[in-house]
Amino acid sequence: MALLYPPVGFHFFVRFEGLLTKYFGIPDIGFQKVSGINMDISLEEYHEGGENRFKHRLPNPPTYQNLVLERGMLIGSQLMQWYKDSIEGFAFDPNDVTVILVNGYHIPIQAWNFVNAIPVKWSISDFNAQENTIVVETVEFSYQYFKRVDPTDIIGAIF
Repeated sequence: MALLYPPVGFHFFVRFEGLLTKYFGIPDIGFQKVSGINMDISLEEYHEGGENRFKHRLPNPPTYQNLVLERGMLIGSQLMQWYKDSIEGFAFDPNDVTVILVNGYHIPIQAWNFVNAIPVKWSISDFNAQENTIVVETVEFSYQYFKRVDPTDIIGAIF
């Protein structure tokens, strides 16, 4: 009966494919917010000569927004080492990033795989001596495309 309810958006984790074998440090899976899972397909209108009733509407290749991940600042993480190598060393090494939505039993119900992602932006929240807040870092990734992953394909890879 639980399958009839829409999933909640607060129970998820992020997996960086390939970082575990490249970098030492804290594995990055926990984030407080993920955004940018969007794809748009624009249309190009083509007017055919002799046809005055309509214009053909042809799809263009899809465009993707950057994948944006937010979390409390983490010192010594594998993600920050990858970012540092990419931005400071200008040595970009694309890796897949997988966002996995899980249910209340920690079973994956949907996933999205972002192919050949590279970090393109990093920012931290403002420091303010009048507020008692956690420093939040935001990392943005550019990627070639993303695809929805069937949950049955990722269960074996997680466990």
